Amino acid sequence: MLSADSWGVLAPQFRAFVQQVAMHNRLPPMNLVPVSLESIRIGVPLPFPLVDKDGILLARKEFVVKSKDDLIDISNRGGGLYIDVADAEALHRAYVGQLQKLVRDEKPLGEIAESKLSADILRKRNTGGDERVDWLDLQEQGNSLLRDRTPETFLERLERLYSQLNREAVRNPDGTLFALIHLSGTEPRMYSATHAMLVSVMCGLASREVLNWPSPVEAILCKAALTMNASMTELQDRLAMQLDPPTPDQLATIEGHANASCLLLQRAGVTDATWLETVRDHHGQTPGPLRLKSPAQRLARLIQRADMFSAGLAPRVARKPVTPAAAMQACYFDENHQVDEAGAALIKAVGIYQPGSFVRLATDEVAVVTKRGANTSTPRVAVLINRSGLPTVEPTIRDTGLREYRVIASVAHRDVKVKINLERLLPLTMAPSSDRPW
Repeated sequence: MLSADSWGVLAPQFRAFVQQVAMHNRLPPMNLVPVSLESIRIGVPLPFPLVDKDGILLARKEFVVKSKDDLIDISNRGGGLYIDVADAEALHRAYVGQLQKLVRDEKPLGEIAESKLSADILRKRNTGGDERVDWLDLQEQGNSLLRDRTPETFLERLERLYSQLNREAVRNPDGTLFALIHLSGTEPRMYSATHAMLVSVMCGLASREVLNWPSPVEAILCKAALTMNASMTELQDRLAMQLDPPTPDQLATIEGHANASCLLLQRAGVTDATWLETVRDHHGQTPGPLRLKSPAQRLARLIQRADMFSAGLAPRVARKPVTPAAAMQACYFDENHQVDEAGAALIKAVGIYQPGSFVRLATDEVAVVTKRGANTSTPRVAVLINRSGLPTVEPTIRDTGLREYRVIASVAHRDVKVKINLERLLPLTMAPSSDRPW
């Protein structure tokens, strides 16, 4: 690395040269946002390139900043640190990793609180500052809620998380499924929170769009799904990263977690008997028509079916996830190998091929599902890999209701080597869609 004195002599000439090259070979315009020094992890490869305010490269992706002094030096060269807003997802991941390390190292709360992203990043991460939900932030909210169950604030924070999820699920159900299924298939570190959020949204869609349950019932259902595993969040996250089978102590915690979660909710101030009973019985294996069950048992059965589906999708270090189609088939049939009413309602609500999952088309192209279709097997998709096996420059929209573009198979997340950028693909879930018959 150049010394500060050497850089001071060369910097003006070098910057002028780079600017001339950039003008001659103009790259696509960047939407730059400032990055605070505190959000950059020392000694860890950068998950994004750092640039100056003019978009000129200061440090390439994967570059390792070895010390705080080096980072300050880099920042001073460019008059601050900036990244393209398209790379903000990687920044968020790096920031989350930094916070988790501080917690593991038992750093003082003041030091943890001072480690924060710049306000500009938080305002602009969703390409333009519109009202679209920040899924990575919402995932963090869920993770924080289920790990820090302070009775005085738990219900207030839960209500805020539920309200945001419900608002987005009503505004853009396809985008909500897309984001949560994508995160479930790619991020095991916050498994418990993502799993609970996906189960909650799936149950809400089935309740609202298929079963026509009243809104107050739907709200209790969704909140019960969010809190069903509150007593074992840390264990769920640990098991997602654990190579060995569960230990006897871990198995005992799993066995008793439904009752433990119910007691935890009571201590936090939950008094609704249906909510508490639903959480207590959400692992019960009780097949049969929903109309013959008690109100809480109906909710518990729907959660149990959605729980099976979401758990099958989730990656774990010791187990590969199944395809969404295989996960849905497992929840469609009950313990007696009969069609399960709750499972069938879920499939009708979210489709056989859900937004966020991958499929292979009759054209031999691989696409990501962006919207549910007119029926459960004909979604709208965006082609990401062409028939030659190469990534597409831009996603190509296909209507799988057309025979030439029909879906012939599900594709597991692990088999798709194209990186998904949520901010760039989520707008496709808002495109006009064919009318759904329910």
